[in-house]
This record gives sequence, C-alpha cells and structure tokens, in this order.
Amino acid sequence: MAQEKIFKDTADFEKQYREACMADLSKKFEDCTQLERYQVLATLIAKKSRNVGIGTHQKGEKKVYYFSLEFLLGPLLDNYLLNLGVHDLVAKGVEDMGGSLETICRQEADPGLGNGGLGRLAACFLDSMAHEGIAGYGNGMRYHYGLFRQVIEGGRQVEKTDNWLENGFPWESRRDSGTVIVQFGGRVVRHEDETGRYWFTQEGGEKVRAVPYDVPIVGYGTKKVNHLRLWSAEPYEENFDLDAFNAGDYAKANKFRSDVEAISTILYPNDSGEHGKILRLKQEYLFVSAGLQTILGTYERDFGPDWEHLADHVAIHTNDTHPAMCGPELMRILVDERGVDFDLAFKIAKQTISYTNHTVMPEALEKWPIDTFRALMPRLYMFIEEIDRRYRESFPHTFDDWGEMLKNTAILWDGQVRMANLSIIFSHSVNGVSALHTSILEEGVLKDFYRLNPEMFNNKTNGVSHRRFLAEANPSYARLISGAIGTGWLDDAFELEKLTAYEDDAGFLDEMEKAKLADKQRLAAYVKETSGVDLDCSMVFDVQVKRFHAYKRQLLNVFKILDIYNRILADPHFDPRPTAFIFSGKAAQSYTFAKEVIRLINSVADVVNNDPRVNDKIKVAFVPNFAVSSAQLIYPAAEISEQISTAGTEASGTSNMKLMMNAAITLGTYDGANVEIAKLVGDENIKIFGLRTEEVEALHASGRYFAWDQYNTDRERLGRVVDMLSDGSLARLSGNFESIHDYLMVSNDPDLVLRDFRSYVNAWDELTTAYGDRAAWNKSALHNTAKAGYFSSDRTIREYMSDIWHIEA
Repeated sequence: MAQEKIFKDTADFEKQYREACMADLSKKFEDCTQLERYQVLATLIAKKSRNVGIGTHQKGEKKVYYFSLEFLLGPLLDNYLLNLGVHDLVAKGVEDMGGSLETICRQEADPGLGNGGLGRLAACFLDSMAHEGIAGYGNGMRYHYGLFRQVIEGGRQVEKTDNWLENGFPWESRRDSGTVIVQFGGRVVRHEDETGRYWFTQEGGEKVRAVPYDVPIVGYGTKKVNHLRLWSAEPYEENFDLDAFNAGDYAKANKFRSDVEAISTILYPNDSGEHGKILRLKQEYLFVSAGLQTILGTYERDFGPDWEHLADHVAIHTNDTHPAMCGPELMRILVDERGVDFDLAFKIAKQTISYTNHTVMPEALEKWPIDTFRALMPRLYMFIEEIDRRYRESFPHTFDDWGEMLKNTAILWDGQVRMANLSIIFSHSVNGVSALHTSILEEGVLKDFYRLNPEMFNNKTNGVSHRRFLAEANPSYARLISGAIGTGWLDDAFELEKLTAYEDDAGFLDEMEKAKLADKQRLAAYVKETSGVDLDCSMVFDVQVKRFHAYKRQLLNVFKILDIYNRILADPHFDPRPTAFIFSGKAAQSYTFAKEVIRLINSVADVVNNDPRVNDKIKVAFVPNFAVSSAQLIYPAAEISEQISTAGTEASGTSNMKLMMNAAITLGTYDGANVEIAKLVGDENIKIFGLRTEEVEALHASGRYFAWDQYNTDRERLGRVVDMLSDGSLARLSGNFESIHDYLMVSNDPDLVLRDFRSYVNAWDELTTAYGDRAAWNKSALHNTAKAGYFSSDRTIREYMSDIWHIEA
C-alpha cells in the first residue's frame, strides 16, 4: 500500500534517487559522500512522507496535541523506510547502485531534542498515534544544541557541545507563515469603556518571534502522517547596534539576537541561578503559548468562534509539568484575545487539557518562585492567582483535615507556583504511568487531590515502539520472528503471543541463540570502538542503561561487581558465570553524586579489566554518550536486564520493556512496570529481589534503619566493598570515592543500597546459574518476547484515546 504511493519498484526508486542527487547537489550518486547520500535520501523520503500525509487527514476529525519539552526521536531514516513499507526495496536499490543503506543510515545524527525516558516516551507516542490513525501532533522546542555530548576523560563524565544540527536536519521544514509572537515581562494595564466593561493588556517588556519547524511523523502502514512542531526563538525586531559594531564590540552589537535565541539554544539550561531560572521559564512559556496560539487559530479557521465546543474537537495533553502553563495560557488567550467569559474559559480549559504525572518524589515536582514567575509572565500570573483564590474560597470543609489538604493542593504556597498542582487543577484527567506508580500517586504524593476527585485519576502503563526497538533495532531476531508467525506483529504487537508455540522448538531456540550471538558481536565491536574494552561474546551480557540517578541504583550494581571481584580473588573455588557488565547513561551536569557513580564505574572497569586473574570471569564497560542510536545496539545484545531501583521510586521505566522485547530476562525490584512484567511472564521468567514498596515505606517510617548495622553485620563482603571506596583500592584512575562513602554511611544510605545488597547478589547468582541450561534460558527469554505485546505504545495510546481523549479507535 505505502510502496505504491512512494516508489513503484526498485528501478523507480533508483531513478528518483539519482535525480534527487543531481537536483540537490548537482552530483551523480557515485560522486556523493556518504553524508551527502544520506542527506539527499532523507530529504527525498521527507518530501514523500509529507505528500502521503496530505491524503491521510479528514476534515472535522478530533485532533490531539501532545505538549512535551522533550521528544527524543532518534534517527528517522531507517525507521520511516520500515513504516512506509519500502525498507527492503530501498536497501536493494541502494545496493544495486553500489552503496549500502546501512552505511547511509549511520550518517544520521541523533536529534538533540530530548534526554531520557520522558522524551523517548513522547516520541513513541507520536509514532503510535500515527499508526493508530488519529491526528496526533507533537508540540515542543527546537533546541539548537542537545543536552550535551558525553565523553569520558580520566574516568569522569565531561560534557561537550552536542551540535546535532551541524549538518542540518533534512526532516524539518521551516514554516515562517506560522510564526507567532510571545511576550515576556512588561506591565499589565487595565482598560475600561463607558459601559463599565473592562479588559487588560500587557504592555512593554520583550516580544519574541516563535518560528515553527515541522517534522513529519510517519506511522506504520501510513494510516496517518502527522507532524511534530518545534519552536525556535528569534528576535521580534532587529536591534543591531551599528555603533558597537563599528567600534569593534561585535558581541554587544549582536546581543539583542543572542539574548533571544538563548531561549531555544539548549535543552534544560542549568537553573540553579536566577538567569537559568528565567531562561528555563521562558522556554516553558514560549512553547506553550506558541502552540496554543496556533491550535486556537486552526480551530477558529475550521469551526469559527465556537469556543464552548473546543474540547469536542481538540485534546491537549501535557507530558509532565513542563507544559503546566497550558491551562492559564489557554484561558488568557480566550479571555483577552477572543472575548470569552472567565468562568467559561476555565471550564473550556479543564475539559480540553489532560496531564500525565511522571514522578512519585515530592522534591521532583516542579516549583517556581512567585516573584520570578510574576515578573516574567505578569498577565498569566493574574489568571493563576485568581484561579487559586477561587479554589481556596470554594474548598470543601467537609474533611476533618481540610486545612492540610488545602495547603497540599493549592497552586500558590510558601512563595512558590507549584506546577503539579497547577497541572491538576486545570485538567480533567490525571494519569500515572504504571499500576504501582498510579497507586502511589493516589495514596501518597497526590492523595489529597485523589480524595477530592478520585474520578480524575487513572492509570496508563507506559509502552514503547516495538517497531523501532525490536523490528528495526534487532533485524536478525525480527526476521526469525516473522518467519515463524508472519509479519502481523508489526501492526499488532499482541501477535507476539504466538511465539509461545515455539518455546519448546529446539530448532527455533537454536536460531534464536544465533541471532543473539550476532547481536552481541555487533555490540562488542561498538564497545571496542567507543570505550576500548574487549568483550568476550561467550560471556553473559548484563546490561544497565538509563539516566544516572541515586534511586536507579547503578551503585548497587557496582557493589555487586566488586563483590564478585573480591570473591574470585579470595576463594579459588568460587566460579561465577562469566559476565560482561555493560553500563551507559548520562548524569545531569550539576548532579555531583550521579557523576561520581559514573567515575566509580570507570574506575572499577580500570581495576577489573586490567587484572588478568579475573578477566576470564568478568569485564566492565561503560559506553559513552547514550542515545537512541546506541540503545538500538545495546538492547538486542542484552541477556540480563538490570532494573534495580529502590521499590516505590521508579514511575514506570521503559528500558525494562525494550530489553524484555529483545529476549533479555529482568533482574529487578518489584517497582514500576517491573510489577506488570512479572505478572505477565510469571515468576519463573523474571528474577525479583529486595524490599517491596510497603516494606521500604515502613523501614523509613520506623527510623530504625542504620547503614552501619548493615556494614557491621556483613563485614566480610559488604563491608569490604564499602571500604574499597576510600582505602585506595579503586584510586588508581582518578582518586578515591569519599563522597559516595559518606552518602552511604553518613547520610544513612537513603536508597537502601546496603539493605538490598545480599538479596541482590544472591538473585544474580541464581539467575546466572540458570544461564547454563541453554534450552531453558532461551525458552524463558522467548517467553519474555512473547509477552511483550502489552508494552507496545500502540496499546498505551489506544487507552489514552478511549479513556482520556475520547476518540474512537
């Protein structure tokens, strides 16, 4: 179907590709560099995608606008060729022309538009909305630079500029006609006419042009080609200082432009100082205001000023608290610019907007100083202040602890604007992202909102794109799957369930093991290239790849490795399963503890990998600059999936889903979506360890947990590992780790690393012992893939459609 729309056959593709090379570069294909071949092919596919998209939208259909500060897209060419149904045709055509599609695809840079799970989830949701055939559009920021490019120097994370736009981004189209104006600062002026009618305007301050760039979003089977709209900040007017330029002060001459463009320069500017706070708030307001102005303009064009029925035709979804200003900004535009009554505007906003919460930690819920917020968005703050006043005034006193409830749920409190509360009060739906996470929200961090309006709360367990992270990332395994059960699983991930029929098929399991070995060899080559570590592919590949954070407990994994190392040296009879431990992930630039854990991993790698006494048993590798492209190499090769966060801290996790799809067996706590994985695959196909959420809560509440008790009770193994942090054992590369030692022993082990240590290392021993029975292991691994259909983002989006956005499938 898609093939007929784009290329008739291989010859037609070759003809169009050659013509594009000449038209774009005035070069023959044979004379183009690999980068040029990529740029021409991507531009060609982008144009084709947009043309296909014209015919996939119907007038009057309900539109979903997904607001997120991050969209971690990953490389698009290979993925879109798959979704358009022309991957094999194009690969054959390029080969006939003397090239390699794989080589061409490797030229594509990872777009620096996101950081971790939040942004990757948003990208998966866009993919699934297009696949499910709904008009679903992303709304975000076009960052000139990504978060940072991570390099490891002397074992330390060093942040380099991620200039992802260095060679352009052939997927985007600048839409100058869609430019809107966003205003910061100034003063609010009240106007009144002779009838007593009054209104407000925001005057003075700073005006910024928000310029949109659109990226096509191609769904598998091309039921829909939607787009992601990314906003770039540009000056409203040219204020070039000619005198300064002529005096040689070129920086001052261009200061007007650099100050404005800073808004969209980098993802997550450091907001520890006042300048950073202002810049971050400007980012959040710009993409919210620009997006809403465009949405309302489109709606008015299609339906006229029928604002009361906006929610019948438009759904606005806010991904975490970064777009929390959607509610008051929608009100501001309706009241100030469209003349809608205040009460009606609030009703419209609440009916239209929904909110996903992504954290269970109160300290992670975004808050901004009122003075900073009011100075930057004075008119918007008036709406927030009035809604907060009415909320307090109408708060029910029927609860015995109503005063405490009001304190916990008000938008404004203690000199701060609380963005989670703002998001909830302006939404008709609040959802968590795993069953456990949602229950914690309802019973813990958002319990007072739940007591007030339980009908607002619902769970939508996260999902990931199985087409990208299985079909595209793992072509050898995907071919094996399709050969057994057909290709229907690409359209409907629940068809993976058919693989259960092959769990005792020795021939299939042998082929599966061959595919896994090929994936391990591919990753080993990449690890050698990027970190210099030689991995033995006969070893178990034990993988923990995710953002670095204390609660994710990469530190616990390191302790396990050090324990294995010590046991090998101390006991000649100890014979662990040979294992390669693979880490990857970034730590936030200002997150000192997380950066120290990265340094620790590299120091452990330095010790372990240079000790010939253990090299046949353990190896450690840190893969720098984790990104979607490197993830697509790591997930297929993994055999053990480390998901070891402290129970009750991980909202969901998505690496657990991606690794499960690729036939890795989870070693994890009963946390986040691990709970749902365990229920789906059965206890015999997952390895759960450690305290449960209720046990963690009880232990913290008791006040009776002491890290030194753990240390003294297990001096021989756990105590020895703790001592290694500061006794010089790991200091050769870059010094000792007193700060980590103090975090555990002085700060009393907040994440219960020491408490779960023995349970964890015992679970690892049991799991790796089971690896020796290859048939049983492969059966269990295949069972994980077979049960992974539930974790497709297609399923998640269908639930959003029916329960939150009210769109029929």
